[in-house]
Amino acid sequence: MSEKVIYAMYDDDDVLKDGAKKLVAKGIKVADVFSPFPIHGIDPIIGVQNTRLGIMAFLYGITGTTIATLGMRYFMIGDWPMNIGGKPNFTYLDNILAFIPVTFEFTVLCAAHGMAITYLLKNKTLPGMPASNPDPRTTDDKFVMELRMSENSGFTAEEIQDLLRSTGVIEIDQKEVK
Repeated sequence: MSEKVIYAMYDDDDVLKDGAKKLVAKGIKVADVFSPFPIHGIDPIIGVQNTRLGIMAFLYGITGTTIATLGMRYFMIGDWPMNIGGKPNFTYLDNILAFIPVTFEFTVLCAAHGMAITYLLKNKTLPGMPASNPDPRTTDDKFVMELRMSENSGFTAEEIQDLLRSTGVIEIDQKEVK
């Protein structure tokens, strides 16, 4: 089943933000915005909810801390205890200060990689996944606002396009998407 989608292209991010404010004030829902860089302040305008990526980062960090602690305990205390500088490794607590840098680094490693992989999976941007970018110019210097007709059933396509023309849009494209 296909649906009508209107793409409005802008050449300035501030003009896009002002246009989005005007459209939302008139009751039109903006589905998405595509841009070459983050546009600060656009999320509350178009109604994007906050993500839980920070919570996931914390969970990935705790996982890294746990794996580092268990690994060091096993390697340095249980499997192959060493006497380094006259300090024998009989217990983990006796040597915890020596293990803090490794624990910190492994925590950061797990949190960073976990967040990056989660971000790529959530946005379907891993290599081999189909791209959903409506116009390749949005990776260079243009900004595109996506308006889905199914979300704006109280308006006709012509009414929305007339409103868009009053917002400083440089190009309007209407497509059928699946």
